[in-house]
Amino acid sequence: MYWLISLMTLGVLALVAWGIHLELNPQRRPPKRWLKPAIGANLGLFVLAELGLLLFGAQEAMAAAAEVAPAAEISVGMGLALIGVGLPTAFSTVAAGIAVGPIGAASLAALAEKPEIFGRTLVYLGLAEGIAIYGLVMSILLLDRI
Repeated sequence: MYWLISLMTLGVLALVAWGIHLELNPQRRPPKRWLKPAIGANLGLFVLAELGLLLFGAQEAMAAAAEVAPAAEISVGMGLALIGVGLPTAFSTVAAGIAVGPIGAASLAALAEKPEIFGRTLVYLGLAEGIAIYGLVMSILLLDRI
């Protein structure tokens, strides 16, 4: 299992090192022929290691499930209370997404004509996104009551 994690880490570290190298030494000429296959090999190594980790990790989790003691039962009332705690966050994030969509489109259109109003459009987007934060705060306050 640990060898899969080391393969994933090796692939990610190679990609990060190559990205840092390209950032520090930008090249005007096109990259060498071996660059695309090398990056593809690193990504392929990462994906294969991730799939192996999922496969072996799922097998270990299923094998260890019999040893775990059963968890305490949750009553119907507690389950409904937990659903009720999550509803303010769910509804507020959906509302924030509905609000940010048109505001973002309108602010981009306005910025194309007058770039100096960037600060105002950013405030409007922040106000629309604040709806989600209010719902999250309500859920945290309700969770404290349970």
